[in-house]
Amino acid sequence: MRILVIEDDPTVGQYVKRGLEEHRWDVDLTPDGEEGERRAGAGAYDLVVLDMRLPGKSGLDVLQSLRANGFERPVLVLTAQDAVDAKVTTLRAGADDYVTKPFAFEELLARVEALTRRPPAIAAPTLRVGDLEIDQGLREVRRAGERIELTPKEYTVLEYLARHAGRVMSRTLITEYAWGYHFDPGTNIVDVVINHLRKKIDAKHSRKLISTVRGVGYVLKE
Repeated sequence: MRILVIEDDPTVGQYVKRGLEEHRWDVDLTPDGEEGERRAGAGAYDLVVLDMRLPGKSGLDVLQSLRANGFERPVLVLTAQDAVDAKVTTLRAGADDYVTKPFAFEELLARVEALTRRPPAIAAPTLRVGDLEIDQGLREVRRAGERIELTPKEYTVLEYLARHAGRVMSRTLITEYAWGYHFDPGTNIVDVVINHLRKKIDAKHSRKLISTVRGVGYVLKE
């Protein structure tokens, strides 16, 4: 069992690393968010322990980037924020569990053990809306059998709409899911990405799947 700990506080990092190694796990430690993301994406780790407050690239950004690029292993977040909205943001970004600082090592150990006991992930299902297919395992999108190339953010927004097909999703919810809780909600980035998706998903077809609900947000439906 290999675990990657991404924690910039040397005291906390070594404390977690030593404690896990005492329970016979193979543990690597890095204090840098970008390096941690690179190692998690390239290495055969079974679990990542990720601090939210990292210099340079934040833990939330690392988490979102890993999930957007198909990283499926469990991620246990270490956070000093115990507010409900911070926890919700972390979980929506792709965290499997979290521990609030300061923490007892026994609690961290119990949560690590619980996550590593989970069975291997079942193959991700394919989302279907009309003749649109989204293979969540391969992160491939097809319409009427034709493959469509999307950027990571375009894919994330489309997948989010497909998960809630038939429901109107507000710009705020889409922004929070795709860019994080602290992203400026006043930006028009959601509208920009939706316009790109329309060109790629709907432009060649008479039946449009992406609709705007004026003043509210967007909906993906047949």
